[in-house]
Amino acid sequence: MADKIKLVVAIAFLLGAIVAFYWFADQSKLVRVLGLLAATGVAVAITLQTEIGRAGWGFAIESRNEIRRVVWPTRKETTQTTLVVFVVVIVVAIVLWLLDMVLLGSVQWLTRQGG
Repeated sequence: MADKIKLVVAIAFLLGAIVAFYWFADQSKLVRVLGLLAATGVAVAITLQTEIGRAGWGFAIESRNEIRRVVWPTRKETTQTTLVVFVVVIVVAIVLWLLDMVLLGSVQWLTRQGG
């Protein structure tokens, strides 16, 4: 129950900050943006005190660690793969074009429309 209350408080705090951002439209935009960022930080801090917030933070940390383990392709590998994809697309396009021409000729021959 305490987690739900904390989440409601965090959401209410964030919504209040958004309303204040537009309410004080005559103030400097820099001050309003800084206030909105501060309020967002407070709302995130409140959310991190809940079970959902801790689970989300743990997921973010695990995701960052997983990204660090990825072996990214080199520039040469990326270029080669791109060229292979480009060639395959062209070959498939030609094959589909030829298949279309054969089917069109067959249909015209069967229906006696080609001449």
